[in-house]
Amino acid sequence: MVVLVGLLVVMLIELYVLVQVASAIGVLNAIGLLLLISIVGAWIVKRQGMAMWRRAQLQITAGHTPTKEMADGVLLLLAGLLLLVPGFVTSAVGVLLLLPPVRVPVRGVLVRRWSGKVTVIRSTYRGPIDTTATDQPRDVPPRPELGAP
Repeated sequence: MVVLVGLLVVMLIELYVLVQVASAIGVLNAIGLLLLISIVGAWIVKRQGMAMWRRAQLQITAGHTPTKEMADGVLLLLAGLLLLVPGFVTSAVGVLLLLPPVRVPVRGVLVRRWSGKVTVIRSTYRGPIDTTATDQPRDVPPRPELGAP
């Protein structure tokens, strides 16, 4: 019920702002501006999302959990969603989430809120045994048999 009331309030605010902007710059200009914001926002979200993905891969390769990168990914997804929803208020919030100085404190809140609630499953697979460096293979734990408890 609270979500529905929240959505209704956001829609009413968006409608009010859209009418005000359209009366100031014209209906076609307002619609064009909304389309331009959505297109440019989607392009920026894609670029930042790819950069975040590369940072997450580097963290995983280094053996670290990409906590900050995953929180950034969630915020970028939210920013993209807000930019695709037609409206000036939601677009403004989406653009703000694209800015790293705004995203950092929001990310901190997300990370604190998710701490202890997210389980990270790490693989014990370490790749093929490399015997070229020494005569002894790396210590690779045996894989459990299928169907074993």
